[in-house]
Amino acid sequence: MPAYLIVRAEVEEDSREAFDIWYENEHLPDAYRDFKAVSAMRGWSDVDPGVHLAFYEFPDLAAANAILASDTIKEFIKEFDVHWEGKVTRSRETFAVTQVIK
Repeated sequence: MPAYLIVRAEVEEDSREAFDIWYENEHLPDAYRDFKAVSAMRGWSDVDPGVHLAFYEFPDLAAANAILASDTIKEFIKEFDVHWEGKVTRSRETFAVTQVIK
């Protein structure tokens, strides 16, 4: 079953537009490519407009956790901090899909 790396970011209101453009044009495409993810998607919370969520799909939990512990993600964190440190706080977690109903 697939697994996901989820990145939850809390973005200051003054940074939201620039963050959205940067994430769309640079960060998500680069992370998708370099993480070798199956897919990547992102969006803004409808409940809390300052919360941005990104989902990176992997074939299984081992692959998602490997990225979370990798040098690749460490480089992405450094680059992210160059642009957004002090303006965005974030957390990361992985989860495995255990059931799908279509």
